[in-house]
Amino acid sequence: MGVSDLADYPWDAVAPYAALARSHPDGIVDLSIGSPVDPTPPVVAAALSAATDAHSYPQTVGTPALREAIVEWYSRRRGVTGLTPAHVLPTIGSKELVALLPLLLGLGPADAVVHPRAAYPTYEVGARLVGATSVALDDPAEWPRGTRLIWVNSPGNPDGRVWDAAALRVAVRRARELGAVIASDECYAELGWEAQWAHEQVPSILRPDVTDGDTRGILSVYSLSKQSNLAGYRAAFLAGDPELVERLLTARKHLGLMAPAPVQSAMIAALGDDAHVAAQKERYRRRRDILKPAIEGAGFRIDHSTAGLYLWATEGVDAWESMNRLARLGILAGPGHFYGAHFPQHVRFSLTASDERVAAAAARLGADPSAQ
Repeated sequence: MGVSDLADYPWDAVAPYAALARSHPDGIVDLSIGSPVDPTPPVVAAALSAATDAHSYPQTVGTPALREAIVEWYSRRRGVTGLTPAHVLPTIGSKELVALLPLLLGLGPADAVVHPRAAYPTYEVGARLVGATSVALDDPAEWPRGTRLIWVNSPGNPDGRVWDAAALRVAVRRARELGAVIASDECYAELGWEAQWAHEQVPSILRPDVTDGDTRGILSVYSLSKQSNLAGYRAAFLAGDPELVERLLTARKHLGLMAPAPVQSAMIAALGDDAHVAAQKERYRRRRDILKPAIEGAGFRIDHSTAGLYLWATEGVDAWESMNRLARLGILAGPGHFYGAHFPQHVRFSLTASDERVAAAAARLGADPSAQ
């Protein structure tokens, strides 16, 4: 199949609910897609501005300074030691990498791509793009023969599930039994809230206690969109098995997938400054502390959601019914139907709205007479 064979973009189905929410007298509270609303950190914007004389083609592999910054960041923030610039590669945001990875790895119709049961839909899109079979399974013991690529998402989108180091070790071991590449999408790793993740670092699949120092067949994927408010910059990267990185680099060179030079400079600034990341996490913590009890008070049960950017909730009815109820309150969420066939009664609430809008959502939920 090709790109033209993909289904209609799912978020188009939300348009009627968005229109209903916008009709609320106090306006819409958009908690759906999860696009950052807070300012880009000045240190990052300044770096971008200083690098605008970008008359030459950028390197697909990234500048030496950027690759060193990624290596140092993995060591400092993710507990991953032993990486070199040969282990890392910048990407143009993480979505293009997720969608293209099966293609770049040479997968085809005889292969299977495993992803979580509650999953960001682009994992399936990437499999379908090359005619591979998309398999939604969480338990490594159930991952089938013929699997060539396994996606782990920790913390998960939409459900905020975290894989601890022991679980990641099991996943890596199973991937190697199958001869599959295992890729861990870790874009929300800085946003731990509950259980041990309130005070422990969410583990990376590249940590030595997961890999025993052997990165073969393993990739970690990361984005600066959420922790640094760089969604508009398309700033992301991968790290892991240097042989895989070299294969991906070669393919990306042929396809012209180059991160713009000013963005590479901005990424260096973002990776080197922890203060703005901590400040952004506190913004999300404040919003979460307001939104979570309001959602629960309105009759929803929140599942998982111990880390990440979302609250994964159900009131025990079809998600479209919940979407309609919320839209009448001027609140737009994301229906569980978009995240696989297994959670038709869940909705996803994003923390990416301003303090004022989150407070408005909480007030509306608290005043809703239909609350159970």
